[in-house]
Amino acid sequence: MYSLGLLAVAGAAYTAAIGYLWFRQERLLFEPTPLPADEPLVGDPDVHERWVEVEGARLSTAQLRLPNPRGVVFFLHGNSGNLRDCLVELDAFREANFDVVMFDYRGYGKSSGRIGSEEQLHSDVRAVWDAFAPQYEGKRLVIAGQSLGTALAAGLGAQLCAQGRPPDLTLLVSPYSSMRALADELYPWVPGRVLRYPLQTAEHAAQLKGPLMLIHGDKDQLIGIHHSHALCTAVPAAQLHCVEGAGHNDVHKFPGFRKALFGALGCL
Repeated sequence: MYSLGLLAVAGAAYTAAIGYLWFRQERLLFEPTPLPADEPLVGDPDVHERWVEVEGARLSTAQLRLPNPRGVVFFLHGNSGNLRDCLVELDAFREANFDVVMFDYRGYGKSSGRIGSEEQLHSDVRAVWDAFAPQYEGKRLVIAGQSLGTALAAGLGAQLCAQGRPPDLTLLVSPYSSMRALADELYPWVPGRVLRYPLQTAEHAAQLKGPLMLIHGDKDQLIGIHHSHALCTAVPAAQLHCVEGAGHNDVHKFPGFRKALFGALGCL
């Protein structure tokens, strides 16, 4: 009887934990840092802020706008912080003469609302791109994502390919093959069906019709480089640049990252 009681308690605790993960999943996946709506993101004169209205929210965007750019990099950031963290490494894009467009997901930075589903995330990504796309007709298009943003970038790229406007390059930095695969590594005791954000990077990437470049630190302990190897299996033509010594959050600080990025943009 005592053993049965322990099993019942353990079962109840496990069920409660699974229920918590189901209903509080956003708190585990997304780590936004809010900002006051009237606070400037950056003081650079060539970086312009703009709001994009979507259903139930107002999204904060930033655009590096150069006089006569060769193209644009539409960049989707990771799961923490806000745009301010992304606006400190723009010189490589200025040197390559590429505009940059990025935005904060719901609840991040100055963006209002709350993330409620993967479908909503993909819809917001498309809404922001559609708001800027007319400015770049006939220009080179790079869809880029880092960490969390890699599945969203691959998803947008796949959509554009299906509509006959493939990106000239899809760039994924520290990508995961899917959130389900990553969750299986981090939380092997959680059933896959509990995950409401499968974020299938590899599945989207396999639908791309243009070049795919992956950049990954070989010391990344959050998203191991084996995820990029899995993406190369799904997309054999993908190019993988391994940045020696780089982890997850510092890969952009290494010379190898800048060299690969600048080289890719220079070839477009």
